[in-house]
Amino acid sequence: MISVRYGKAVEIISQKETTMEVMVEIDNERYKAINYNRLTGFVEIGDTLLLNTTAVDLNLGTGGYHFVISNITKAERTFPPGGHIMKLRYTPFQLKVFAAEEQESKYHDIFNKFQSLDSMPVIVGTLHSMLPAIVEVLKFFHGDLKIAYVMTDAAALPLDFSNLVYQLKRDQKIAGTITIGHAFGGDIECINIYNGLIAAKEIINAHVAVVTMGPGIVGTGTKFGFTGIEQGNIIDAVNDLGGIPIAVPRISFADRRQRHYGISHHTLTVLDTICKTAALVGIPIFDEGKHAFILHQLEGTGIKKKHRLIFQACNDIEDILENSPIQLKTMGRNFEQEKEFFMAAGLSGKIAIDMLNDHQSSIAE
Repeated sequence: MISVRYGKAVEIISQKETTMEVMVEIDNERYKAINYNRLTGFVEIGDTLLLNTTAVDLNLGTGGYHFVISNITKAERTFPPGGHIMKLRYTPFQLKVFAAEEQESKYHDIFNKFQSLDSMPVIVGTLHSMLPAIVEVLKFFHGDLKIAYVMTDAAALPLDFSNLVYQLKRDQKIAGTITIGHAFGGDIECINIYNGLIAAKEIINAHVAVVTMGPGIVGTGTKFGFTGIEQGNIIDAVNDLGGIPIAVPRISFADRRQRHYGISHHTLTVLDTICKTAALVGIPIFDEGKHAFILHQLEGTGIKKKHRLIFQACNDIEDILENSPIQLKTMGRNFEQEKEFFMAAGLSGKIAIDMLNDHQSSIAE
């Protein structure tokens, strides 16, 4: 069930090409609302809006926003030609996209002729907040690197919801974005992770791909009940296609939940049980106590036998991230509070650079 209310747009707080932040008035009270221009068109002051108020009503962590379902004042819209793939299928919000692999697409034959990722590094994260740390380190070590970001549908479905992606694209740190499954709004739309990775290699011509969900990972405190479990299947997909999977471990010594302390149970479950093939896993060397704790966690698993673990001091990565122009945040905690988390993400970027150097990839092309 969803909660819906009518409201009137009384202020345009901010506006981008694909999203608007609007102040709406409901029963003489004001609330912030997000409007996705691709779905509901542009909003003007005075427009009557149908709003999804569910998350605010439940006090969920969506930043206190309502979401525009429909602009009643401008209800009739047309969509651009081309494409017939529906995302959010069979819901009242289903939308048409022009997927890159469709028969009418100019890229269609690329997917049929594809042979291999040719050892392209693919960094597979879980939390969306890992993305900027990964990209910052990649670009620090090679400014000309072409990075593709593949957003899965395990969390937020509209790519436009991510201010991080907006900033990384604006600053030309990401060469292109791909949304897969029911996620939408990327520069390229694809149906699944396999074609998403092929698009990263063959259409964006990326040297490195980074795969994570959008904002809003879901977890239940059960062994398998978290959306980050997709990391295991993605690792296998990268190996199937001839890439080099680099798994980002979720590490924290600030999270008070025991299941996420040190190496999160999410990472332990994925690497030990879910993925069937091997990945590179970078683990920063922290102080003696924290390092010993991580080693103890790994002892009770088969992770060291299945994967290639790379333990590495990360003073350089710490310096890079401390000076990042992007405000790094995860679970409401900043870089100083969550250094281990961000350093683990950054290390995956450095490992990708090492892999590119080992395979003598011509990044300058």
